[in-house]
Amino acid sequence: MYRYYTHGVCAKSILLNIEDDILLDVVFDGGCDGSLIALKHFVEGRHIDEIIDELEYIPCRNRNTSCPDQLAKALKIYRDYVFNKE
Repeated sequence: MYRYYTHGVCAKSILLNIEDDILLDVVFDGGCDGSLIALKHFVEGRHIDEIIDELEYIPCRNRNTSCPDQLAKALKIYRDYVFNKE
């Protein structure tokens, strides 16, 4: 399990369960329940690079980020600093 503390969004953190390069489970702490449940179903079981490509830079309201964008950031950090070091 890997926890990412978000910045600039309603969700406080994202808990990720990743095996090899596949996102098995994602749980958001806070945020918009309906949207985040839909996002969870969209991303689980997918390759982390696919998720990053789809969700990076999506804004929310007048912010430069969103929960999907924060998920992409969390996965990039995991890929670059955790997965590639194993």
